[in-house]
Amino acid sequence: MNVIGASKSPSRWRGLIAPGIASAVSLAILIGLGIWQIERKGEKEALIGHIIERSHAEPPAALPAADAWDPKTDEFRRVRVTGTLKNDKETLVHGLAAGDVPGRALQGFYVITPLVRTDGSTVLVNRGFIPTELKNPADRQAGQVAGETTLTGILRATEVRTMFVPAADPARGEWFNRDIAGIAAAKGLGAVPPYLIEADATPNPGGWPKGGQLRVDLPNNHLQYAFTWFGIAACLVGVFSVFAWRKLNDPPEASAG
Repeated sequence: MNVIGASKSPSRWRGLIAPGIASAVSLAILIGLGIWQIERKGEKEALIGHIIERSHAEPPAALPAADAWDPKTDEFRRVRVTGTLKNDKETLVHGLAAGDVPGRALQGFYVITPLVRTDGSTVLVNRGFIPTELKNPADRQAGQVAGETTLTGILRATEVRTMFVPAADPARGEWFNRDIAGIAAAKGLGAVPPYLIEADATPNPGGWPKGGQLRVDLPNNHLQYAFTWFGIAACLVGVFSVFAWRKLNDPPEASAG
């Protein structure tokens, strides 16, 4: 019986070339993804900082002109506006709001009401949330503010409908996203700015609608994602190291002479 020596022959090293190249490429990709997530973390933190800064700044003297509106620089700005609410043209948008019990959400509607400003122009205002049982305006009559009023809030762009959100049915008054152009057209409001104002938490008469529902809580899980990619990269290094060691050091199989 002949036994081939257990030396690290060139053939054993050659057997590591293809796996080594594949592992090196995979490692580079994994490390690159981890670094990218670290960079995204910094970008997201900067964005959240800008949003918080805008939402707490002193309101400007005027709203952005419709043709000068830029969501990148204008959205989440704090504004103040004076005018008259057209409560007879309000639109209810299905939505959820935080309840009194942590982890439990209330089902109801967001009240989108046109506000005719002192210069005659109209802007949509998200006055806040109402529970389902207050859908009928008669059940929250005190909150149907009449006459000139001043509101403070945050500028928001139109809410894009995702694939999981039902399509609106204007004929039945069923809305599932804050579609500014669609709501304006359905109510015959004419031209309105491509943004709405999310009212702040200033109490309304009767307590409803409840404003101040905007939460600056953009998800920022990029550090977790980075650790995941770096962890997979470390596992790859460990697995390949074990594979290579065994490839080079395991005794060869005996062959019959």
